Amino acid sequence: MATLPSISYSITVRLVLPARATAVSELTHAIERDGGAVTALDVTASGSDTLRIDLTAAAADTEHAARLVETMRAVPGVEIGKVSDRTFLAHLGGKLSIESRVPIRNRDDLSLVYTPGVARVCLALADNPADARNLTIKGNTVAVVTDGTAVLGLGNLGPIAALPVMEGKAALFKRFAGIDAFPICLDTTDTEEIIAAVKAISPVFAGINLEDISAPRCFEIEQRLRDELDIPVFHDDQHGTAIVSLAALRNALRVVGKDLSDVRIVMSGAGAAGTAILKLFLLAGATDVIVADMHGVLTPDRPDIASGENPALRWSAEHTNPRGFTGTLKEALVGADVFLGVSAPNILTGDDIGRMAPDSIVFAMANPDPEVDPNEAAKHAAVVATGRSDFANQINNVLVFPGVFRGLLDARSKSITPEVLLAAADALAGVVKEDELNPTYIVPSVFHPDVSRVVAEAVARAARAAHP
Repeated sequence: MATLPSISYSITVRLVLPARATAVSELTHAIERDGGAVTALDVTASGSDTLRIDLTAAAADTEHAARLVETMRAVPGVEIGKVSDRTFLAHLGGKLSIESRVPIRNRDDLSLVYTPGVARVCLALADNPADARNLTIKGNTVAVVTDGTAVLGLGNLGPIAALPVMEGKAALFKRFAGIDAFPICLDTTDTEEIIAAVKAISPVFAGINLEDISAPRCFEIEQRLRDELDIPVFHDDQHGTAIVSLAALRNALRVVGKDLSDVRIVMSGAGAAGTAILKLFLLAGATDVIVADMHGVLTPDRPDIASGENPALRWSAEHTNPRGFTGTLKEALVGADVFLGVSAPNILTGDDIGRMAPDSIVFAMANPDPEVDPNEAAKHAAVVATGRSDFANQINNVLVFPGVFRGLLDARSKSITPEVLLAAADALAGVVKEDELNPTYIVPSVFHPDVSRVVAEAVARAARAAHP
């Protein structure tokens, strides 16, 4: 799949060039010939013979960015100065800060927010801990917890390397739902230690968002914390992905005029995300699903599943494949209505998609490279979605988790039920109105002004109905 220039690999180059009439156009044309995209050009100083310019360009990857610098250097008369990677600049000093909501201007203010006045609040909370939601940050605060074992699609990078992702997640909570979230990166991969650590910090928070914890440990960690805490615990890699996938599928089926209970779905990927998607699809009414992983189609008698070593894998095998299909992923895809991938890049071709049923739906969600080239898939499928922002129909968890937690916090919920997940999916699907729906618009933009509010309201209603 050809890689296009991306803001993720954007650089700003300070350079000096001759003050001849064609110098700027020579520079920009050279960058574009080399596959870059000039996104900004600012003259920062001018002399009688030269111009100093800050030029910003998007590249396809780090190697391409370095090559673009050399392309600029090759333009006659150009002198290269400082080169800045804009992604790294955005992370300098971290992406978060803490600000006091109460002014501290004088001794009176100090006496109110700290000693001696704060002692009265401490004693009140000792008598009635439930008031912490009103008198502390607890009521609007979520912990974003990871051990760094499954960072994005990059694998086990550890807690330090996971921190930029957790900071970003916290920033999105604030931007889209007004929630104060804290990144918590644990320096352990031991299941019991993770559970103990989260339980130990839980008094500060109204919810726990688990993030980038590898399967199958993530299943036990989430379930144990749900059983042992009195605040909602949500593993976004599982349930956020499942909610947005179901919302997208509901609208894609509306586009092609098919019903969830009638279609044949083939899934690639049986890890955390795949398992959660499967469970929510079945709960929503899907009846004919086949799941494959790197070892082939899941069946209860497959040796690694029959051994019972992975309970989640066994559950998936026992609740799918009603016709007892055996074979490869590609063979299972023949005649299928829907393909959904949360697995590995480039495992299918356009021809494989061409063997699906008419008006097929393809969700190729592996990141950054999907299971099949979206452009090739679009030659055969009626609706194509990915996890990428440079194609139509981006299936992105940011559509979900801010609103889900906003609703849970507003309802003062102590848990998350399957009905809450369904409510969130249906609400998200409903943001796309009938007159807006088309094959390239099955999910709203992450910046759609109604998304978080609509999801939050639906989640709050479902949470209150579950625990009146």
